[in-house]
Amino acid sequence: MTDTSLYQALGVPKDASADDIKRAYRKMARKYHPDVNTDLEADAKFKAASAAYDVLRDPEKRAAYDRYGADWDQPRPEADQRRDTGRQGGFGFDESDLEGDMFRDFFGQRFGGGGRMKRDQHAVVEIALEDAFTGAKKTLTLQSPTIDATGHVTMQTRRVDLSIPKGVLPGQQLRLRGQGDAGGDLLIEVAFQPHPVYNIEGRDLYVTLPVTPWEAALGGKVKMPTPTGPVDLNIPANARQGQKLRLRGRGMPAARNGDLYAILQIVNPPKLSAEARDLYQQLARTQSFNPRSKLGV
Repeated sequence: MTDTSLYQALGVPKDASADDIKRAYRKMARKYHPDVNTDLEADAKFKAASAAYDVLRDPEKRAAYDRYGADWDQPRPEADQRRDTGRQGGFGFDESDLEGDMFRDFFGQRFGGGGRMKRDQHAVVEIALEDAFTGAKKTLTLQSPTIDATGHVTMQTRRVDLSIPKGVLPGQQLRLRGQGDAGGDLLIEVAFQPHPVYNIEGRDLYVTLPVTPWEAALGGKVKMPTPTGPVDLNIPANARQGQKLRLRGRGMPAARNGDLYAILQIVNPPKLSAEARDLYQQLARTQSFNPRSKLGV
């Protein structure tokens, strides 16, 4: 069976053109080069792609591989067989050969050097929910790949000052024009840190609010947390477990603020005093309510 493992390493068919092979290697380099992808699996894929490209980009090597498969480079009696003694499997990006030209074109345009193209750069900033209520200032530390004088890719560190606008939501993007790679834009996605009290859905906030059995039964005012400070919440008499109460306009800020919802959670005391136990027993004797009556018991 014909060996096609080198073609598979580049993800191209056996009849791929030289341009197809070059494009495939360029794509693999963008994705798996160890200077831009630190995964061990990525490193292995890049080395396999580089080894495949070293053979398939050379017409004579490729012809030998197509004829002899994995043993293409073994000595043979053919007098006219060219022995290529150049480097094999190296990843130094020597700019004197085709591979170097390709990487100069790719990394030079994207990461530095003459004629570099503007590229948008992407980053993520994680903020506290409270930052979205007041706005905030953040400093991001970014790393950008650049190609040095020897043709190797290195990472440069820079800091960017960022203003978080009031009312921003998770998943929104902030655009800093001209602060991306080579004068492109910097697109920053906003993420929220997990909050111990609030869950966010759109512009609405949800909080689980514990109440005692007597607060749920009798109703009345209890303290309710909000991102801007505690407020009084009116609990209706005979409130139910899981009942949802809304505070209009207390959610995420916007031209029309979101709402804040309290989800009631009835919590029993961890321990009853003798007096409290007597009161519960008196209640049990005077009330005929059976919450299981619909179950037939």
